Amino acid sequence: MSVKVRRYEHGGWEVDIQVVMPDGSKVRERKKSPVSSKSGAQRWGEARERALLFEGPQKPREEVPTLEEFAPRFLDGYARANRQKPSGVSSKESILRVHLVPLVGEKRLDAIGNEDVQRIKKGLRDKARKTVNNVLTVLNTLMKVAVEWGVIRELPCTIKLLPVTPSEADFHDFDEYERLVEASKATDSQAHLIVLLGGEAGLRCGEMMALEWTDVDLSRQQVHVQRSEWKGEVTVPKGGRSRRVPMTNRLAETLRDHRHLRGPRVLSRDDGRPLTQKIVQVTVRKATRKANLRNGGVRGTLHTKCLLAKARPDGDFKQRSKLAAVSWFSNSIQSCMRARFRSNSTCRRRHAPNHS
Repeated sequence: MSVKVRRYEHGGWEVDIQVVMPDGSKVRERKKSPVSSKSGAQRWGEARERALLFEGPQKPREEVPTLEEFAPRFLDGYARANRQKPSGVSSKESILRVHLVPLVGEKRLDAIGNEDVQRIKKGLRDKARKTVNNVLTVLNTLMKVAVEWGVIRELPCTIKLLPVTPSEADFHDFDEYERLVEASKATDSQAHLIVLLGGEAGLRCGEMMALEWTDVDLSRQQVHVQRSEWKGEVTVPKGGRSRRVPMTNRLAETLRDHRHLRGPRVLSRDDGRPLTQKIVQVTVRKATRKANLRNGGVRGTLHTKCLLAKARPDGDFKQRSKLAAVSWFSNSIQSCMRARFRSNSTCRRRHAPNHS
């Protein structure tokens, strides 16, 4: 083992270190000393010699991948490995392909700075604020996973989301909902059932598609929502938990009349195949047009369920209690509260005494 110090040709001191490792291999390092004096360079070289002997030579640092190179690894090793819902995996894949890779795909992960984040926001200036925040959330998750896996040492940037104003829940008022129910009933029995499942049981589109007859308890008037379908793949409902939803008398009667033997699904085509998301959406759209209403889609009937739960001042108390229980199981509590607030205001205006 030896440490030699010689004058560096461009100024300063070069330290030549040779070490014989315990396994007999030889390691040699030649580096410019970080200190200016010869004695200081000698001491630095001796300290480096001891470090080499006990810790071994530094391993060459692996090259940091670009975002485009790391994206497939992120999707497979994080999203799919953690068994995220297919819709969530597809959303991340779409955001990476359409937004992030074109904007910062060629940059190394450790080189994505705050200015690049602002450039992403500028590139998405024509998109809604919520869309921009979804893109930034995927980028933030990807960067944190890269740190967790040791791909980069630390987060190279700070990602701040855009402020978003809560949007009003789109729903049908009492009279509008009754018109929609009548229009769907005139369309066909399946359209009628879809509107009732959304408006009085609060089922989402995927939950309607995956609903099976074994989930329907007509004797207790309950619907057990325990699965959801997205593009042919059956997963758990939103929130990851199943729930039991009480039926109204009108929904229970419609389910009895709709009973069929075409297959296990409640909603199915004539040949027994399950409905697709597009078929459900088009069915609701047709009924909405027939009722001469704005198109709130399946989501509009879901929010209508929240409105009907407690806001209506008249009607059968037992049915209102059941609808209130339905509202309790909703995963969109804030949307329900906004719908109820708006509906209460409407009711006060309608039933206020006329002093003129």
